[in-house]
Amino acid sequence: MVLFERTMSESSDDIDIRPLELEDLRRRLDESENECQSLAPSSGSRFFSVVYRAGLKRRREKKDVDKKLMARMAWKNAVLKARALGDPWEKFHLDTYKTEKAKRHRYNAMRQTWVVDEVVVKMENHSFNHGAMRECFRMKKLSNFSKDDWMRAHNYVAKRYMDEETPRSTYFDDVKLQMDAKLWGEEYNRHNPPKKVDIFQMAVLEMVEREGSPLFHLEHFIEGQYVKYNSNSGFVRCEAIRMTPQAFSHFTFEKSGHELIVVDIQGVGDLYTDPQIHTSHGDDYGDGNLGTRGMALFLHSHQCNSICESLSLTPFDLAPSEMDDNQNIANLQASCKTVVRGTEEIVVTPTEEEKEHIQDYIRMRSLSSGYGSGDDRPRVKLTSISSVDSQESDDLPLMSESEDSLVDSARREQRRRQFSYNARIRLDSMTDSGTDTESKEQDLLRFKCMVQRRARPSHVLGEMEHRKQLELLEENRCKTGGSVLGQIHLDLAKYHELNRFVKETESYDKEAAIFHLNQAAKCGILEAIKAIAHLHLGLQHDILPDVEFEEEKCDAEVGFDYMLMAAEANDRGAMIHISKLYETGIGLPPSRTVDWNKAVHWLDKVINTDTVDEEGNFDSMMDDPRYQLVAKQALMYLTGGKGLQKDPNKAGELYSWAAELATEAMKGKLASKYFMQAEEAWAQCEE
Repeated sequence: MVLFERTMSESSDDIDIRPLELEDLRRRLDESENECQSLAPSSGSRFFSVVYRAGLKRRREKKDVDKKLMARMAWKNAVLKARALGDPWEKFHLDTYKTEKAKRHRYNAMRQTWVVDEVVVKMENHSFNHGAMRECFRMKKLSNFSKDDWMRAHNYVAKRYMDEETPRSTYFDDVKLQMDAKLWGEEYNRHNPPKKVDIFQMAVLEMVEREGSPLFHLEHFIEGQYVKYNSNSGFVRCEAIRMTPQAFSHFTFEKSGHELIVVDIQGVGDLYTDPQIHTSHGDDYGDGNLGTRGMALFLHSHQCNSICESLSLTPFDLAPSEMDDNQNIANLQASCKTVVRGTEEIVVTPTEEEKEHIQDYIRMRSLSSGYGSGDDRPRVKLTSISSVDSQESDDLPLMSESEDSLVDSARREQRRRQFSYNARIRLDSMTDSGTDTESKEQDLLRFKCMVQRRARPSHVLGEMEHRKQLELLEENRCKTGGSVLGQIHLDLAKYHELNRFVKETESYDKEAAIFHLNQAAKCGILEAIKAIAHLHLGLQHDILPDVEFEEEKCDAEVGFDYMLMAAEANDRGAMIHISKLYETGIGLPPSRTVDWNKAVHWLDKVINTDTVDEEGNFDSMMDDPRYQLVAKQALMYLTGGKGLQKDPNKAGELYSWAAELATEAMKGKLASKYFMQAEEAWAQCEE
C-alpha cells in the first residue's frame, strides 16, 4: 500500500517501481508533518528515538537552506531578465546630448533634512509630454558608482512647471510631500497587506550650468500603463476601481490619528506618483491641501473593502442614504481580483538578518512579493539581488485587480517585462541612496512608535471613548473642540447644504446633513453642538437654516443638555440662554426647575468672561450688552425667591455698576435710571 502511494505521487510519465528505501521515508517525512509523526518510533526504543530526532532536525535545516537557495536563484533569474530587456529609450539617442553637471536635492522624510550631491546628466532639449501644470523631458543620469558609461545610465523623467513665475520653493515642497507619502507607504507595507505599495523616489534637480540655475523634478522613468485611482476631491474612478489604493488612503488617515490622509493616488500598478496630502490644519503641501474638507470628500465616497477589514481599519460613519449611494463602489470592489490571504499583520517584525539590512528590507517589502508570515515561501535574503519572477502572474502588482483572469500569454509576458524593468529601477534607486543603515533602522523604530501612539479609529464611537479617556487623565481638559473627526462630519453637513453631492436641480439630502451634524456634536464640535441644541429648542440657527424639526422630533432634554455643554465651553450665547431658562422656566425641560441661583451664576460667568471660547471665538453681546445683564442680576437679588436669597445691598451695588457700564456705552438716560434704582435698593436696606 505504501509502495502504491509513493509511485502515484511521482510523475505519471516515469513510474519507477522499486523496493522501499530509506530515502523514500525521508521524502515522505518532508511532505507532511503529520505523516512524520505517524512514522515516528515508539517511545520504548530510546536510542533510536534520539537518532530519529537528530535526523529530523538535520532534514529541517536542509529544507530551510534549500528554500533560501531557491529564493536567491529566483531573484537572480529575475534580475538577469531585467538586464536582458535592454534600454527602452535607446531609440531616442540621449547619449548624444550635452553632458551637464547638476545638484540633486533629496529629502529625508524621517529626519526632515535635505541632502545635496552632484550628478551628471543628459537631457532632451524639448519636452515629450506635458500636463496641466508641468512639462516632461527625457533624461539619463549616471550612477554614482559608474563613470562615462551612458549605455548603462538610468532613465529618468525631468519635470518643470510651465509657469515661469512658479516660486522655487514649490519644487522643494512637492518633493517633501511625495517623500512624506512614501514614508507612509513603507508603514503600510509593514502591515503585510495582500499587495504592497511604493511611491516614486523624487528629488529636485538644480541645473547649475544653465542661466538662472533652473529647477526640475527628478523621477525614475517607469514603464507601464498610468492610471489615476482617486483624486484629492473625493473622486473615485469606477472603471479603474481597486481595493489597494482606497485601503491605503484609509490606512493613512487612521494610523496618523486623523492628522493627515494621502489621496490623489495615481501611477503604474501600485507604484504611485504625485500624491496629495490633506492635513487636519490645512497647512503645508501646497494649494492642493484642502484640510478637513478634503478628508471629508474622500471619506464620503470611500466604501471599506476586505483589505480595510483585514488591517482592522474601522468604517467611517455615513448616513443610510449615503451608504446606498456607495453600494455601486462596493459591488465593483467585490469583483476585484486581489483577495485577502488571512496573513495580514499589525506589524511585521524583521528577522535579525533583515535588521542588518533594514533599508533593503523596507524596499523589498515594497515589491508586492505577497509573502505572508503564514506562507511556506521563504523570506528573501536581502544581501542578494532580488525579484519576484517566481510569483504567479496574478500576484504581480501591475496586474489590474478588475481584469479578467483569462489573459492571453502575450499580455502576461508584456506585464512580466514591465515589472522586471520597474523592479530593476527600484533596485537601482536603493544603491543610489546612500543612507546609513543603522540610523535608518532607528528612525523607522521611532516612526513605528509614533504611529502606534497616534492611531485612532475612524468611527464616532471610538472618538467618544478616546475623549472620555483623555478627560479622565486630564481633570481640566475641555469637553469640546479639538476633534478632527468631528470637524470632518461638520464639513460634510455643510457640503450637503451647498448641494455638493446632488445635481443643481435636486434638493440636498437633509437627513444625511442632520446625521453628520449629530455626529459632529457627539465628537464635541461646539458649532455643531449649538446647531443641534437650537434645532431641538426651536431656535434660529446658522447651519442648515432651512431645516426645522417636527414637534414630535424635538426633544427639550437633548436640546438643553447640548446648550448646557456649549455654555460650559464658554459660549456666551449659550450661557445667556441657559440663564434665561432658569430665570423664566419657559422652554425648560421637565427634569429641571426654575432656579434663580443658577440663573445668576450663568449671568455672572457671562459678565466676567472676556476670553475666547473653546473653539477660539469671541462672541460679541450686541443683543445683550453687559449693563443689561448686570441690571437683570440686580433685579433678581432685589426681588429674591426661587432659590435665591434676597439681598438689597448687593442689588444696589449691581445697579450702580450697571449705571457705570451704561454711561460708558453712551446711554445717559438708562444710566440715570439705574442710579435711581440703586438708591431705592439701598433704601430698603435702611428700612
